[in-house]
Amino acid sequence: MGETAKRIWRILHYHISKAYSAKDFSELTHVGIDETSSRKGHKYVSVFVDMLKREVVYVTPGKDESAIARFSEELEHHNASSEQITNVFMDMSPAYIKGATGHFKNAEITFDKFHVIKQLNEAIDEIRRTETAVNPCLKGSRYIWLKNSEHLTARQREDLKTLSKENRKLAKAYQMKLTLQDVYRTVWDHRVADVSFQKWLSWAVRSRLAPIKRFAKMVKSHYTGILQFFKSRLTAGISEGTNSRIQVIKRRSKGFRNINYFISMIYLEASNLLLPTYT
Repeated sequence: MGETAKRIWRILHYHISKAYSAKDFSELTHVGIDETSSRKGHKYVSVFVDMLKREVVYVTPGKDESAIARFSEELEHHNASSEQITNVFMDMSPAYIKGATGHFKNAEITFDKFHVIKQLNEAIDEIRRTETAVNPCLKGSRYIWLKNSEHLTARQREDLKTLSKENRKLAKAYQMKLTLQDVYRTVWDHRVADVSFQKWLSWAVRSRLAPIKRFAKMVKSHYTGILQFFKSRLTAGISEGTNSRIQVIKRRSKGFRNINYFISMIYLEASNLLLPTYT
């Protein structure tokens, strides 16, 4: 078309900025916070999502407390304020926790249940590595212990039965994971969840498995946010849809050297902007 990339980006930035400035966040109450990199191993951005409307409401460089501070300030330019935020969904990043508690005084924090199970899987894998050193038959079994039971192949189920008899420590840790997953899957009442988690934590503390005991300590230190899931029912499924669109943006461009270009494309693709049309 005979145009330079720089000029096309200027046009995009102009219209995206104008459309974003017109966004109204007066009804925004449920916010999800996640991070992603502009390209593999490079600069990160924090992405804020309206968990009810399922659209991006803010993107900013960095993944620390200051990112949440900037979002709180941005709300004031969109007929909104930090006081109206009642629910925040995120992982257990210390920086995000500090920012959310400091800037969203009226919000309850829900920690991602998949992040909780991921950390439990890491504890199980630590046990597997230790036990493999003294029991070579466990070699190559990593994904058998980390997969959800319903995703195991017939061959893997048979291997799991055999390996569980070979190593009681791993079998116990795996059963503990299944039990915790069942709590997330079947319990809907907050009080019942509280009782179920307390029983599980008691079991974990008495397990004599050091990685499991450390995981239990982490759960206790984040207990309120973990249990809040049983009230808010917020899950990563909502933000994963947005994240998958962002990953498409990165793959399509093979990464962004300029972080501002990346941010503009996220707004363009995932913020439901009202852009001008020309005929």
